[in-house]
Amino acid sequence: MSLTLRTISREQHLAYIQSLPSASHMQVPAWADVKAEWRSENLGWFDERTGEMVGAGLVLYRQLPKIKRYLAYLPEGPVINWFAPNLDDWIQPMLAHLKQQGAFSVKMGPPVIIRRWNAETIKRGIQSPDVKRLRDMEADFIEPRAFEVADKLRRMGWQQGEDGGAGFGDVQPRYVFQVPLANRSLEEVHKNFNQLWRRNIKKAEKAGVEVVQGGYQDLAEWQRLYEITAVRDHFRPRPLSYFQRMWTALNTEDPNRMRLYFARHNGVNLSAATMLIVGGHVWYSYGASDNIGREVRPSNAMQWRMLRDAYALGGTVYDLRGISDSLDETDHLFGLIQFKVGTGGQAAEYLGEWDFPLNKLLHKALDIYMSRR
Repeated sequence: MSLTLRTISREQHLAYIQSLPSASHMQVPAWADVKAEWRSENLGWFDERTGEMVGAGLVLYRQLPKIKRYLAYLPEGPVINWFAPNLDDWIQPMLAHLKQQGAFSVKMGPPVIIRRWNAETIKRGIQSPDVKRLRDMEADFIEPRAFEVADKLRRMGWQQGEDGGAGFGDVQPRYVFQVPLANRSLEEVHKNFNQLWRRNIKKAEKAGVEVVQGGYQDLAEWQRLYEITAVRDHFRPRPLSYFQRMWTALNTEDPNRMRLYFARHNGVNLSAATMLIVGGHVWYSYGASDNIGREVRPSNAMQWRMLRDAYALGGTVYDLRGISDSLDETDHLFGLIQFKVGTGGQAAEYLGEWDFPLNKLLHKALDIYMSRR
């Protein structure tokens, strides 16, 4: 297949995304409005023979201080046929185009899964003293074509993200936790939860925890819980304006792109979460909770409601987003995987993020600058 690449309109881009079973929420045109501090461009790949669009990418450009050169970033993209035998013919025109646009370096995250580990396998790994990381165990599923993609990228001169995949060093998490929903009944999904999760869902129900959907006007209440969480878990919270922008941008593009949930007890909101939807892929994207009311298990109740809603929407996967690959109980991120494993889903490893230095000197300078931050 002979391909051409050109800039497309947001409408063309959105129509293409809507024609697919799913794509990353970071590759929908409206994501450019969420990331307002970046300049953006929509790219389309076309089959020369038929004129049909066969791929798309959202590119975010970040300008270097004082000079008109840019880092070009395609988060969890581009959305192309990664297993095409002629991957070069897809990637090279993109690099040439981005160079023309003034990019000195390109970063992308191929949405390609290499391995999956089932919850049972992970539980065994946690109990084994010899296992420290997910990779120390044999995966339940391996995608051989993913290794070919990695080889092709290396041969083209792409460099794999710094941490080589230890989890959160990349801009986007390399390891995520997903509950598959396709071809399963809700009863099966519930049965696959571990005993603790099932008990906690029941506990919340008995205590009278209600899970409700909120709207734009409730984002200030979301922010209150999120800032409590940030203090407790030692991270820098995003401002309220970020979530307001996210809500407006994503739901203007598609009224069902972003949802907000609260779990409340006796009229008091105890936990909250945002949910994103693109086709059959549903993400739990941000979570927050108060320091009080934990004994009534609001977070378990909320996840179960979100999962049921994802199922009702025709979701094929409920994605709990990032985990670390560490199975060491002393690791500060261990609680995260422990909580998510309880859903009976799978840990999935993506190919990670890759960089292509178009200007080696500026790329190196950026590396140094980033490492000092």
